[in-house]
Amino acid sequence: MNSPPPLLDAAALAAAGRTPPAPFRIASLDEAGNARELTLLRLLRVLPGKRIVGEGHETGAENTRRLVKLFIDPHSGRRWRQEHQGILALTAAGVPTPPVIAAHALRGGGHALLTAFLDGATTLLDAWRPLAARPPGDPAAIALLAPAFALLGRAHSAGLSHNDLHFGNFLLHEGVLHLIDGDAVHNHGSGPLEEKHAARDLAMLLAQLPRAWGGNLNWDGPFAPLLDAYCAASPRPLSAAATGRALTAERAWRLTDYLSKTGRDCSLFKVTQSPGRFTALVRAEADTLEPLLTDPDRWMDAGEPLKRGNTCTVTRVENGGRALVVKRYNLKNLRHALSRFWRPSRAWHSWREGHRLRLFGIPTPAPLALIEERRGPLRGRAWLVTEHCPGPSLLAHLPPDAPPPQAEATALRELFTALHRERISHGDLTATNLLWNGSAIELIDLDAMRQHRSAAAHARAWQRDRRRLLRNWPEESPLHRWLDENLPR
Repeated sequence: MNSPPPLLDAAALAAAGRTPPAPFRIASLDEAGNARELTLLRLLRVLPGKRIVGEGHETGAENTRRLVKLFIDPHSGRRWRQEHQGILALTAAGVPTPPVIAAHALRGGGHALLTAFLDGATTLLDAWRPLAARPPGDPAAIALLAPAFALLGRAHSAGLSHNDLHFGNFLLHEGVLHLIDGDAVHNHGSGPLEEKHAARDLAMLLAQLPRAWGGNLNWDGPFAPLLDAYCAASPRPLSAAATGRALTAERAWRLTDYLSKTGRDCSLFKVTQSPGRFTALVRAEADTLEPLLTDPDRWMDAGEPLKRGNTCTVTRVENGGRALVVKRYNLKNLRHALSRFWRPSRAWHSWREGHRLRLFGIPTPAPLALIEERRGPLRGRAWLVTEHCPGPSLLAHLPPDAPPPQAEATALRELFTALHRERISHGDLTATNLLWNGSAIELIDLDAMRQHRSAAAHARAWQRDRRRLLRNWPEESPLHRWLDENLPR
């Protein structure tokens, strides 16, 4: 006979960090103070020391699956109540959401909330991914997204706001779209939500849509059908000015928030620090990259050298059947080391700028991991691990005696339109730092990349980038003339 799963409490779950030993049992008290027991069969989300979400059941009801949220922080009562009240408010407003089944206190501290389990549900994000590369305004994309905007309009008409709106918080189940995460719901009173709160919520959804690729994937124009779906459910129309201001602010916040996560331990990134080393990597890649990160120099010695310089060494390596690039930033002498000790390494800068470009949808080999040698605040050598782009550089790919082919010409216009719009300068825009992957141009060597706050500062930096790129080909060549005519001025 199989033994039952271990019986844990909130303190043990908090101590387990990101890896609670599912399945497990936990004791609770129902509303009448009677002892109950919950079993979590599998974990769906873990916020270490704060919250655990999983699929489970109550003792005696093994055949009825529930979504179980365990609030295990010592001060979890406020979050638990907010989650409960938020779900009730959505339900009262006629916004589909999994209903509350039970709300319990846990024995020994903490709280539990049980809602209906939507078996077979998928997130709107999962449904959106296959459509994300389609042109803005694509009918299938509009048909998928419009119901989410309509749900938001319905919530706003009841005076409800939601401060964590993203496609992952919408669930599709048996043809019905549900809005989840009651903890993020705030009730502002009866009647339509006032404009500043409504515009902020709407901007959170709109900011999920891409806008990086010049005219191809820029959703800034084709918002109208989505706004129509929102307005059909909300009696208070929003001004274009308020929506525009909120969207600008939301995009700026998303960028700042995402870049801050690249340097701290969170659900997206795994960050560890020891007395002599700092490591940051994409959490989903942790198991695959662990052997490489343990001894990157050994992997580089066995790999294919791409560049050997005094200040950096670049090598192509094979990891689990996938080609990666490891770039080591060297310290060529004591003077060079002293000049770098107090500053963030060039690997750190490239790591952040790579993620900045990826967030904007601008092609660059995906940054996977960063290592820095550290002694307190002092930095030594550093390594950057990225995906490998097998394509040739534009210097090798584009002959100077002809304009670029149509595909490359389009990719060049789109790339520089996106960079120009986001006020990003590269700092070393040689043709060897632009790689053709067969459908797009990928930027590499991001050590000196910068996003400028002012248009004037960007204009000066862009002129330097522009001149540096044009110098790769003779001034009288057709390719040089085409670039001069087509690059932003």
